[in-house]
Amino acid sequence: MTSPIKAFVFDWAGTMVDFGSMAPVRALQSVFALEGIDLSAAEARADMGMAKRAHITAILGREPMRTAWRELKGAEAGPADIDHLFEAIGPLMEQAATECAVIIPGAVDLVTLLRSKGVRIGSGTGYSREMMRGILPNAAAQGYAPDLVVCAGETAEGRPSPLMTWKAMVDLGVWPARACVKVDDATVGIIEGREAGVWTIGVAACGNGVGLDFADFNALSHDDRISRVAASADALQAAGADYVVNSVADIARLLPEIEGRIASGERPGVQTDPIRP
Repeated sequence: MTSPIKAFVFDWAGTMVDFGSMAPVRALQSVFALEGIDLSAAEARADMGMAKRAHITAILGREPMRTAWRELKGAEAGPADIDHLFEAIGPLMEQAATECAVIIPGAVDLVTLLRSKGVRIGSGTGYSREMMRGILPNAAAQGYAPDLVVCAGETAEGRPSPLMTWKAMVDLGVWPARACVKVDDATVGIIEGREAGVWTIGVAACGNGVGLDFADFNALSHDDRISRVAASADALQAAGADYVVNSVADIARLLPEIEGRIASGERPGVQTDPIRP
């Protein structure tokens, strides 16, 4: 092992695959449309990164969806309604996730570099194991196959609790937490990493914060792109990220600094302003 970094734990959609984290939005909009309700992309993205049952619960517990559901159904959404939506979203989520499982540029190169240094590669997701069935072989065919995958429902609580990151560390057999790194595009994923005691890197351009696929992102004007990425970065910073970058393609140049800080005994989460390369 040539690096003091023991492991990286990567999120999936919006971080390593699915530029813009489009699949969850499509699936959520589809499942609410089956109930006769229009769900905006902004509403779908507000709780991105949570396990999907918790995500649906959060959407239905907040305005305007809370009132929209009550007016259409005659009562506020209860546990049976949430169970019904969660059951219905499974196949929709699996299909959308499989269709969007294109590796984000730079992800494979980063993993190759990390493995050359002896760093273990873990991953965690708000998707269930069933929802990941199409993603895993598609990602592997493109060159990305992490050492393990922790899915929603495989720990007692999901994000923003630290349990999925801790499970990844336990299953990988790596410690201490201060020698590990969590990478995520969603604020709940950054909070998860902070609570787990690992270094956190937020990816601001390729994920939920901007919420555009690769083609639409690149079609933005220069000023619009800068503005949207800055707003996304600000949210990740507010969640406590140690570093904020545009995408995983930018992480390689951070490695010497992170390695130096770990080697010198520094702990993550101390500084208030993340370093943005």
